[in-house]
This record gives sequence, C-alpha cells and structure tokens, in this order.
Amino acid sequence: MKAFIYFLFFAVSFNFVSLANTGAKKDSTASELKVGMKAPNFTLRDAFGKAYTLSSFKGKQPVVVYFYPKAGTPGCTKEACGIRDDWSKFKKNKIQVLGISVDTKPEIKSFIKINKLNFPLLSDANKEVSKTYGVYQKNGYDKRVTFIVDKKGIIARIIDVTDIAGHAAEVFKTAMALK
Repeated sequence: MKAFIYFLFFAVSFNFVSLANTGAKKDSTASELKVGMKAPNFTLRDAFGKAYTLSSFKGKQPVVVYFYPKAGTPGCTKEACGIRDDWSKFKKNKIQVLGISVDTKPEIKSFIKINKLNFPLLSDANKEVSKTYGVYQKNGYDKRVTFIVDKKGIIARIIDVTDIAGHAAEVFKTAMALK
C-alpha cells in the first residue's frame, strides 16, 4: 500500500510538472522579438548626455544594439574592450554600435573612462528599452543579448552572447553581411 501511495504521488507530480511546462512562456517582461520584426525604436542618452535614436540610422547603416548586465564587471569589461579594440573596423565600414545597460550615467561614464571606450554606451536606468526588448531580468540586470538591425530597421539577427571574447568579431561579421 505504501508503495502504491508513493507511485501515485510521483505520477501526479510528474503529470503536474508536465502540464505546467506545456505551453509555458519564457519569463520576460515584453513580447518576444524575432528576426524579421521591426526593431522597436528608442531614444537613450549616453553618459555624456548625447541622445541616440535608433530610427536615425534607418536607411544609412546597420546597427549593433547590445545589452550587457553591469558596467565594470569582468565579462562586460571584456565584451566592451573587444568592441573598443575593433572600433576602427566598425567605424570604417559604417556600422554603428550602441551598448545598453540599466546602469546610471555616472556608472557608465566611469566604465568608459577606466577602459578608454570609444563607442556609445547608453543608460536605460528607467529600464523601459530593456523591457521592450525583453532582456530585463528580475534580478535587476539585462541579459547579455545582441540585436543586429539592418538598414531598413529590421532585426536581422539576435545573439544570446555566450562567447564574450569573440563577440566583437561575430557581430562585425554579421553586420558586414548586411551591407
């Protein structure tokens, strides 16, 4: 009898878990963006107060919009420095890179100065853009995700960044294919 009760408990538990997982949506605060969709427009300011509007690049050049968790952390520093080191290639080929985090402007400014970063890092301190792009997490940080937007303003590729060291090379290659 005891064995039957354990079996029944596990069978019911297994079915409950299975039913709970079917059709379950990924935890996000915004509808999921997909390749081929129009990239949501935004205007954000960099650490020095300059405004950047995604739609202002439409018809001109591809844009790499990369979200990163926290300025000054080892992974984010490595990722940003990779882009810094390759910046001349991006600039020469008219590929705009915009880094976005929920850090404040002073935090980003310090990050830029310490690492001599030479491309725009934007503050989304109110978290609106991060939520719109579905990268804001409950822990208060953005996921490390990159959106490559073509000249028409369409999302050409979404990269869940796992290779931080190779990130700059990967996004450059992908953006070049859009030219």
